Amino acid sequence: MRPRCPHHVPNDRGATQGGFILVAVLWMLAALAALVVIVAQQMASSARLLRLEDEAVEADALISAGIELSAYRLLLSKEEDRPKQGGFRLLLGGNDIAVSYVSEAARLDLNTASQEMLENLFVVVGAERDAAKEHAERVVAWRSKPSDAAKAQAEEARYAAAGLKRVPRLAPFAHVGELALVLGLPASLVDRVLPLVTVFNGSPGIDPTIAATELVAALPGMTPLILKDFLGSRASLSQDADGLAKILGPAAKDAAKGNSKAVRLHIVVGPAGGLHHAATAVIVPGEGEQPYRLLARQDEGPQPRGARQARSTP
Repeated sequence: MRPRCPHHVPNDRGATQGGFILVAVLWMLAALAALVVIVAQQMASSARLLRLEDEAVEADALISAGIELSAYRLLLSKEEDRPKQGGFRLLLGGNDIAVSYVSEAARLDLNTASQEMLENLFVVVGAERDAAKEHAERVVAWRSKPSDAAKAQAEEARYAAAGLKRVPRLAPFAHVGELALVLGLPASLVDRVLPLVTVFNGSPGIDPTIAATELVAALPGMTPLILKDFLGSRASLSQDADGLAKILGPAAKDAAKGNSKAVRLHIVVGPAGGLHHAATAVIVPGEGEQPYRLLARQDEGPQPRGARQARSTP
């Protein structure tokens, strides 16, 4: 019998090693592909973050430009001739800037409003008369400096008796958000009142020609009939004090003669057809040697499409 040649013997060991090497190479390729995907995702995420950051910086500059332009436009007229509300829109460097403004006399000042006006407002937005009276008393107590230490301790004791660790400010409201800290005010009631109040009006009353219906209804002496007649003719009124007194009757007291130097701006900026950012600011035009004084600014961030058209007044 002839012996088999050595080169005819199958090399199973070599084939097995080659298979292991191939598998290892495939695993390495798969790992590298996964790593490339992860790096690509991280780079895309970083690029998005940088783009959003750039957009935020640009939006901040555009909002500042909107404030500057608003002050300039308001200063074109004498204080007594300035429009109480209005707006404008322009393109700047391919970006849209839309501004609407209204006198802060359209809102009730928490620091200067009468207790009666505050009580009426709480009733108008849904509180029972007895509860509204108590709410108004607590608001006035929050903003007022007591005449002696005993009264201050008595007001602070009310909060302690309710299990609250906070104490009343006993000084003017610094921000309308403090209304939520006043003893006994339900959160739902505060939410309904906040869009109607301010700390920048500076006068005890409102301007009924531009104020919300709820505030006009809260005027002392207001009746449903007077309110209906006034709202029906408000757009065509001459807006002078005598004309208002004839229409509002008893309601045309100091509470209906609000006058404020402050102006509230609502600004929406962004590229045409792109993501828009919005902000609200309160300014006093022509304050001292400066063209305006910024009292407050609140950035509202990116806005959904159509937000600019949906909101025409601040």
